[in-house]
Amino acid sequence: MPNIFEQDLERNPANHAPLTPLSYIERAAYVYPEATAIVHGEFRATWAEAYARCRRLASALSRLGIGAGDTVAVMLPNIPAMVDVHFGVAMAGAVLNTLNTRLDGEAIAFMLDHGEARVLITDREFSPIVKRALELAARRPVVIDVDDPQYTGKGERLGEIEYEAFIAGGDPDFAWRQPADEWEAISLNYTSGTTGNPKGVVYHHRGAYLNAASNIIDWGMPRHSVYLWTLPMFHCNGWCFVWTMAALAGTNVCLRRVEASAIFDAIRDHRVTHYCGAPIVHSLLTNAPEAMRAGITHTVHAMVAAAAPPAAMIEGMERMGFDLVHVYGLTETYGPAAVCAKHDEWGRMDIGQRTERMGRQGVRYLMEEAITVMDPETMKPVPWDGETMGEIMFRGNVTMKGYLKNPKATAEAFAGGWFHSGDLAVMQPDGYIKIKDRSKDVIISGGENISSLEVEDVIYRHPAVLACAVVATPDPKWGETPCAFVELKAGATVTEAEITEHCRAQLARFKVPRKVVFTVLPKTSTGKIQKFILREQAKSSAAIE
Repeated sequence: MPNIFEQDLERNPANHAPLTPLSYIERAAYVYPEATAIVHGEFRATWAEAYARCRRLASALSRLGIGAGDTVAVMLPNIPAMVDVHFGVAMAGAVLNTLNTRLDGEAIAFMLDHGEARVLITDREFSPIVKRALELAARRPVVIDVDDPQYTGKGERLGEIEYEAFIAGGDPDFAWRQPADEWEAISLNYTSGTTGNPKGVVYHHRGAYLNAASNIIDWGMPRHSVYLWTLPMFHCNGWCFVWTMAALAGTNVCLRRVEASAIFDAIRDHRVTHYCGAPIVHSLLTNAPEAMRAGITHTVHAMVAAAAPPAAMIEGMERMGFDLVHVYGLTETYGPAAVCAKHDEWGRMDIGQRTERMGRQGVRYLMEEAITVMDPETMKPVPWDGETMGEIMFRGNVTMKGYLKNPKATAEAFAGGWFHSGDLAVMQPDGYIKIKDRSKDVIISGGENISSLEVEDVIYRHPAVLACAVVATPDPKWGETPCAFVELKAGATVTEAEITEHCRAQLARFKVPRKVVFTVLPKTSTGKIQKFILREQAKSSAAIE
């Protein structure tokens, strides 16, 4: 029998609405219409103008017959059109697929076909790749070219119409579509696909809304923050920060290419308050010439994801007056779903202790229900002893709907009612999570497990090292041993023997790399080191001799 609070108290339009980040831009335009929304070279748009651009896009797409369940793919750098599509596509009821601009034509063709893209919006810079993809794709979508004034290359137009002309034909007062259900898909993001074809990760409106809000709360972002787009907007929808900035009525400072001088100029000229990136982006800044950083007197808040920040990076950021916070997540969790929440007393610790605290993956984002470390076989939590390894698992509102057209992979990822990350970690006594490795990156040498991250942490402490990655290489006696690929700072010199001795001073001997290769590390467009390439190189004796 229903209790008294379940009687005659039904959901209705007056007391219940689906959560969607589309409401963020509507409110920004209503409350702060004259606030600056987008900066790109000479281009400026207020929030009222940005909202009108998004509605024009939605209207123009609708006139093409694009609606619920349709996919609109985009191959764009961090430019105003990339802000538009994060709202305008969903306003038409369609699903946004942001394509990785560093991929080849074969990978893009697969994604266009797998996602059943009906429209492709593409920047001229990527025309060689896109042209190849369109030749390979089973069916050709409607192609719309973006002719960005900041692009000075010779890329060709491939489509039927230029983007600005396309949206000019749309209605700025278009009555856009609210999702009927917050579970509806809002975007499609493909994983890296380092083994076989990539998987299509589907986000819903609810998760996008909540993770955008979590970014604000967990980072303590004030209204009208000024955000610099060093992070590609195609990566997990810019970790949801496109939607975050609309919620804040803040300013999106677009950056077409990530270069130290351009970043410092933008920070100085626009008084940027926040930016995000992989460790390599922050290292680019800390290793830049002192003169390049001159004139920045305000505090800049930086968010680092992927690998834990090494001591040299933390010290470098502090010298510049930048406040660094570490987050962790995956494509399947809308980007960051955990944060290394700081405590005041950490600021009074020495750099070694601060590095240890700030290098942890931390605790759940506010809008994520749970994050824990469990034995994947028994599905039991590991003890909080800082030693027992298990797999990081997530549960809650900022976890994907699943993998597009891949029920087997979806079922495996959600086995036992938790999302399985594939990352191996321990629980610290204070409840903070610390990654030890990806399951595929553990090196098993003579029956002993070696964490590649542990070895990398030590190598990063060497003052000559800019970046490093440790992978397994075959060994006739031990099965496999660690091989370190090291990228040095500009002008730095160090020998293999010196790196080896540096490791021996801090690691058990069986964990010390047997080989050190000095090279420029292969990286993704988001700055992540491509270990799968290094693993292939390490399998070849010629590559490491």
